[in-house]
Amino acid sequence: MSSKALRLGTRRSRLALAQSGQVADAVSQVTGRPVELVEITTYGDTSREQLAQIGGTGVFVTALREALLKGEIDFAVHSLKDLPTGQPDELTLVAVPEREDPRDVMVARDALKFTDLPRGARIGTGSPRRMAQLNAYALGHGLDIRTVPIRGNVDTRIGFVRDGELDAVVLAAAGLTRIGRIDEVTDFLSVDTVLPAPGQGALAIECAADNADLIVTLGELDDPFTRVAVTAERSLLAALEAGCSAPVGALADLPPRSAPLERGDTQADGQIVKEMRLRGVVGTTDGTRMVQLSTTGPVPESYDQAMTLGRELAAEMLAQGAAGLMGERAL
Repeated sequence: MSSKALRLGTRRSRLALAQSGQVADAVSQVTGRPVELVEITTYGDTSREQLAQIGGTGVFVTALREALLKGEIDFAVHSLKDLPTGQPDELTLVAVPEREDPRDVMVARDALKFTDLPRGARIGTGSPRRMAQLNAYALGHGLDIRTVPIRGNVDTRIGFVRDGELDAVVLAAAGLTRIGRIDEVTDFLSVDTVLPAPGQGALAIECAADNADLIVTLGELDDPFTRVAVTAERSLLAALEAGCSAPVGALADLPPRSAPLERGDTQADGQIVKEMRLRGVVGTTDGTRMVQLSTTGPVPESYDQAMTLGRELAAEMLAQGAAGLMGERAL
């Protein structure tokens, strides 16, 4: 086996470097080869515009994919929620490692919970999806909040709270966990309150489609349990024809890996059938109009079945008027 270092392409942010470093360590353990991080600046890293304005789909991904196609790197690591649902023929999504906590979290002043924020509280987020659901929850529960669009890395966003500019910011639990700052969270937002972005908490490892040896090697990092869930979520996103900055949330709930028989499990021919629930939501950013539906069925035995589940739920959402609620999306 070659001892030449493998080149892993990554964005330059602290979070990207942290999660890419974790993948690099795992690849080194599998291959016995060193892994070199190649830092690449993407358009999404340099632009200060809101993602919905610049077109969120692919803005953190395109430069990494171009480096792969040019042979400047051997593989790339992305946050799966940033990855467009369309896959170039020349590249393959070779592995989706085990998912981190997919929930959104709040970092608020005075260690406040979401429901304890004062009237008129200003909550920062760069996500139309989060804005839509936070505002919808507030309207339904008599809360008086203001969602404020922000950009920047974790330090910048939490700094808005520390400096008193905002009362709270909403971030992904997975990102804070990966950079060792999960202890700063003041509230973990239930998925019944805010559904995460499709694929949130998961990483995507991508390489050239013709690199058979690397595909086999990196494939050892794939977690089928995570892969089937995010496949259903991303299939729903694709069927809605929405980009990653659209106000769309989705989550596939799978049973624990070694779960005993529980109420709600079904039986077929004497065999226990575990079920997966897929939930989706689309809403206007002011929270006044929402389409939120779910579907439940046996855990898909193939990725094709997972994709079908996502498409079927998307069709139901479109029939309920979801397309008309995505005016803020950037495609």
